[in-house]
Amino acid sequence: MSEAHDSTSVSAADLEAVERQLGRPPRGVAGVAHRCPCGEPDVVRTEPRLPDGTPFPTTFYATCPRLTGAISTLETGGLMREMSARLEDDAMLRAAYERAHERYLASRAELGDVPEIDGISAGGMPTRVKCLHVLVAHSLAEGPGVNPLGDEALALLDEWWTPTSCAQQHAAEDAQAQR
Repeated sequence: MSEAHDSTSVSAADLEAVERQLGRPPRGVAGVAHRCPCGEPDVVRTEPRLPDGTPFPTTFYATCPRLTGAISTLETGGLMREMSARLEDDAMLRAAYERAHERYLASRAELGDVPEIDGISAGGMPTRVKCLHVLVAHSLAEGPGVNPLGDEALALLDEWWTPTSCAQQHAAEDAQAQR
């Protein structure tokens, strides 16, 4: 799998890919935080305040439908409940998850200060697991070792980008549309 990427900019092609993935125009994209092995964005870094003024705490947002579908399968299997229970019983895991929460807040603070969401990260951090999508996106964006539960969930995912990469599928759809 590819490494986490610097998310200082975003190209028009990246925005088009994210729009295709989401089925709507993306909002507040600050950059591509991670790319799928096929080269398409799969996690974007989002401004803490959307263009319409809405506070948005989800700094790392998974966009690839294959990735989000795979994560949803984990969620429906009860993994969030299991992870939340482990947080109650495991002091070392709880401390690591707290550090992930602090790192998430620091990453968002690099993009700006939004008082309405001060101290609020995402995904249920630091006390519970509410959204695996956010935790996996955080792990992909910032790399292994930052979010222990995001890393665990990521390790449970199949290779969502196979057997046909998103880029290959998009090219085939474009060719079909031009016929």
